[in-house]
Amino acid sequence: MINIKQIHHVAYRCKDAKETVEFYKHYLNMDFLVAISEDRVPSTKAPDPYMHVFLDAGQGNILAFFELPTYPEQGKDPNTPDWVQHIAFEVEDLDALLAAKAELEAKGLDVLGVTNHGIIQSIYFFDPNGHRLELTYRCGTEEQLKKLKEIAPAMIEEWSRTKRAPKMAAWLHEEEFRED
Repeated sequence: MINIKQIHHVAYRCKDAKETVEFYKHYLNMDFLVAISEDRVPSTKAPDPYMHVFLDAGQGNILAFFELPTYPEQGKDPNTPDWVQHIAFEVEDLDALLAAKAELEAKGLDVLGVTNHGIIQSIYFFDPNGHRLELTYRCGTEEQLKKLKEIAPAMIEEWSRTKRAPKMAAWLHEEEFRED
């Protein structure tokens, strides 16, 4: 039986490896761990030169990027809204989230939020490659998380049948959408 311990790393494409490393070091205080570069891909043996960089995302989590100079720029998927694909990083609490927002804005980034998702609160911004980033903190109670886990199977079944948002967890955003 497979027993996964944690995600070792997730890898994304970048436009410029050096610019990407500098962004994550400057804005998110990530340490630059490793750079690997080859003229041939070890797994496929394809003759594709690349630069693969790895950054410390905290607690054993690693964020990696590939720069691929022989391929056209990745571009945006016209069928996927900007808010869908993103990388979320957790901070300690609301004070840390607000401090991060202030710091990022002071460094010149446009930041969206704080957005209340009921069990988490988040801010959003983009890296130089167009990847949406989220900083979030957990504010949900154990009771809320337990309830969400209990209703998850029924929610996915209803969604699978109807392709409409099940209302079983609407309580998460009741205050946000309540009309006074």
